[in-house]
Amino acid sequence: LKGCGMFADNVEYKKLHDEMNLFYKKYCRNVDEVVPVTLEEGKVCVVYCNEMKCWCRAVVKSIMSCGAPYLAECFLVDYAKYIPVVKHNICAAIEAFMRLPFKAKRFRLYCTKPVTLHIDYCNDSAEIVPARRWDSAAIQYFRKLLTDSSRIEAKLCAVEDDSFDVYLYVTINYEKVCVNDDLVAKNFACYDMMKENGASLVGDEKAQLSLSFKPPSEEKIIPVLAFWPKVLQGKVPNDSETCELLQFLNPDPLKTDIENEPQVLQKFNLELLQNQFKGPNLTESYCWPPIARGCDSVVVCPHGNDPLLYVPPILTFLQAGSCYKSLPTRNGPIVLIVCPVWKKAQIVFESLEVYSRRSRPLHPMLILIGLNKEGKYVKLQKGCEIIVTTPYSFTRLLEHHSLLFFRLCHLVLDEVEVLFSEASEHMFTILEYYKKTISVEERESAPHQIVAVGSHWSKHIEYLIKEYMNDPYVVITAMEEAAVYGNVQQVVQLCMNCERISVLLQILDFTPSNVQKTLIFTSSVEETEMVYKAVESSSTFCIRMHKEIAIHFEYVVEQWKKTFSSGTHVVLVLTDDCLPSLGITDATCVVHFSFPASPRSFGVRLHSMAENFQNCIEKGSSVEQVYAKAKSILLLTETSACHAVGVLRYLEHTEAKIPPELCDFTAGVLEAKEDMKLGRPLCHYLKIFGVCKDIRLCPDRHRVNLEIDLPRKVSSETIPTVGNITIVPLFIVDATNYFGRIVDKQNDRYAILVKEMNEYFNKTSNKVSGTVETLALYGLHEGALFYRIQVLEVFPKEENCLFCSVHIKYIDEGRTGQVQSHQLLHLPERFQSLPPQAVEFIVCRVKPIDNETEWNPRVTRYIHEKIRGKPHDAKIVLTLGETVWVDPMVQVTKLADLKTSIIEYNIRSEILSIGMGVDNPEHIENLKKLYRKAEIPLFSLRDLFVTSSEDEDGILQVVESPPPPAEDTGLIHSGLSASGPVLDSYSSHSDSSREGNELEEDSSLPQKDISNPSGSNVDACVEPGRQFPTSLA
Repeated sequence: LKGCGMFADNVEYKKLHDEMNLFYKKYCRNVDEVVPVTLEEGKVCVVYCNEMKCWCRAVVKSIMSCGAPYLAECFLVDYAKYIPVVKHNICAAIEAFMRLPFKAKRFRLYCTKPVTLHIDYCNDSAEIVPARRWDSAAIQYFRKLLTDSSRIEAKLCAVEDDSFDVYLYVTINYEKVCVNDDLVAKNFACYDMMKENGASLVGDEKAQLSLSFKPPSEEKIIPVLAFWPKVLQGKVPNDSETCELLQFLNPDPLKTDIENEPQVLQKFNLELLQNQFKGPNLTESYCWPPIARGCDSVVVCPHGNDPLLYVPPILTFLQAGSCYKSLPTRNGPIVLIVCPVWKKAQIVFESLEVYSRRSRPLHPMLILIGLNKEGKYVKLQKGCEIIVTTPYSFTRLLEHHSLLFFRLCHLVLDEVEVLFSEASEHMFTILEYYKKTISVEERESAPHQIVAVGSHWSKHIEYLIKEYMNDPYVVITAMEEAAVYGNVQQVVQLCMNCERISVLLQILDFTPSNVQKTLIFTSSVEETEMVYKAVESSSTFCIRMHKEIAIHFEYVVEQWKKTFSSGTHVVLVLTDDCLPSLGITDATCVVHFSFPASPRSFGVRLHSMAENFQNCIEKGSSVEQVYAKAKSILLLTETSACHAVGVLRYLEHTEAKIPPELCDFTAGVLEAKEDMKLGRPLCHYLKIFGVCKDIRLCPDRHRVNLEIDLPRKVSSETIPTVGNITIVPLFIVDATNYFGRIVDKQNDRYAILVKEMNEYFNKTSNKVSGTVETLALYGLHEGALFYRIQVLEVFPKEENCLFCSVHIKYIDEGRTGQVQSHQLLHLPERFQSLPPQAVEFIVCRVKPIDNETEWNPRVTRYIHEKIRGKPHDAKIVLTLGETVWVDPMVQVTKLADLKTSIIEYNIRSEILSIGMGVDNPEHIENLKKLYRKAEIPLFSLRDLFVTSSEDEDGILQVVESPPPPAEDTGLIHSGLSASGPVLDSYSSHSDSSREGNELEEDSSLPQKDISNPSGSNVDACVEPGRQFPTSLA
């Protein structure tokens, strides 16, 4: 009989219900085929329900004794109800009435099992263990949750044996609660670890180890494992270290009374679940416990920029308000989080707002201060306990409000290696202030903690630990960084691939003063055999290991672990796949005969010397460590040339001696790499600031390409390269980067086009939708206007949707968007003839404060409101492709009565005046150098025929210089007279608030690269990833 499948429409079920009731009411007592021959448990039948007064499909669940008034207990498969039924009200099921699947489906709480209290009378003990059936109290509590809820939702996780495993969510008093986790929190259930298969440790991290070099457990992790005791999962672990690792909120493994746990912690755990947090990864499992206990901690891992490394444990510690009773009873933060840039500070602040919603009120604040003494006017929110800021902003704040931070207990340094490399002076100022604050005698009982997280180990972190931390926990899960911590000597030997054997024999020390154990890593069995024979022929004790001689595994281990006398050199030649099974950690030297396949492989190789890593933070390190120093030797050949840049970066990071030939070789590799990127867009940061943050990692080009950088046409003429123009910014990317149009005052073809398009599309018959094709041009109606757009991408149709979504670009404004396909209108050919009008403009000679690489949204919003859609006059400094650099860019107001004009504001001066920008004098000069290398003729300085000067009263005036020869002004945009400047004797705005708004004509500023409309990855310039190895591709 049919009993599964998708639900049919409710109309079909009603029709089936009516037919079934009509049939059984008429024939139930007269027709033999409806009389059941026998009754068995699990048999499908049709029964009469006295409560609903109708016949229903059912399944027999149990047969009652013959002495009872009822015969059977049945489950109504369309109503999900159990009812007792007397014998004469049970009929056989007819095939015709089984055509639709059962409406009632079986749901189970995913990964959730009931628990019960097991009492062991022999040992006089009791423990909570998993059970087969739910306790009556649990059922009653479950029903109460459903009754009190205003909304019930379920997230399907698995289907097994016609049962749906779900996460069940109920909304009670506008608060969404996960029933699965609530039952566990109330000790009614535990997690079924065997079923959980989606929250395991991240694959790449399973093989990574902390500095203790103990392998992590393969046990699956569920979302709140790090916050709830193991006993709530139905078992108490015997391993005390495991208990200590993940039970820092409930350190007593026998404490099972959930009512004694603060309610706020339960809510905090639920907040993690609702934000799709699947549980701590390897690094978080090691670093959360010490941070949550208030210990000084240093965390170095591949994802060291993730705020979740410290936000949950810090918030956990803050819930214990009693720890801070000895602090002064005044307003002031307890936690200071320092981030390298404003954007990262914004991310951390948003994380705090999300995860602290259910905790006690902490009122976190984000403080970013400019150069205009804004710190004087900063006022902390009442009850603010967490401040997120940058080093520069905090030091400015300290100048005016040093007394506000007497309650400071926790200092968190996010991306610590970047903080010290970019703002070391400010960081030491902050650390000295913190050290002085916590040393007050009245604060001896208050907690004090420094947490530093990052992706790379550095000497600054070592100094931080020795000078400012007290017995810190150091967690390093990136083995290549652990090698830097352990002071492993890194040596790079350049050679030809055919010379590797001879070079290897030269670098091996065959007469060491102490016992030396060397591992030589190869990439294949043949290579292993070749190296083995070469080393063995030099009368050195050499053994080998690869997959084809796995039967010698025990022999190799036995030989390696032997005790050797001084002066013995043991060499083991092996492939990477053999190392994990050997478990070697006491090697003194590693030779990379073949280049490591990945950074992880490189780290695993270095881990084989773990026992010889130096403890650089240990006070009074012995001199013997110098002689026990581990060494890593890398053979770099022409076959691994593409990794030369990554090798150089890693050597610089370790402060190792760098061979001059490696520097020369890397320079050649970078040149070749630039040659391969000539088709890429010009580097965003090079355009905006005149310099790339990291040219070695940036994916875009840093040269002028004559084929794509020549000015393009926007009408009958190309974009002008010199002279004055009128522009209308329409899409504001940031404070100095805009997209807009160049206005031709003599013959504005775009204005004519807009008028004709409006007249055409205002006729309903012309609004025709057609087939959508990528890169084709269409019309789009938005508001009262019609736009020309180009289709960039067509997304697949979503289920149950008639139309697909389309990613588009407004070719006359420069912005992008997403619309439905049916909104695109056929665009006649005559409206496509005019080239796209959008031009990119960059204001020169200004950059963000504090070495930032992106403009603060505050200044971007200010500029957006000031300039969008308004005409501005500007002088062209440079033109490349569709990008025009301008300096100055001003808004001019003409006074008709006085026959003169005044400058309302200068964009560059406006940015400087609000304290969020600084001078960037090398901007244009750096771009000019690129032109000279590409042999593009530059305009001479005499082309800048409008100069500025100040009179005795400080009033800026624009004076006319003799016009250049006619041949030099041939590229001036139409509408600009060649006989004189367009900017006619402007006088500056005399308002005192406009001080410094000079119309500076000398454009020698360092500039940052423009926005990247092509969508290329510009973040690689700012946030370099792994340093080694780096592929050329």
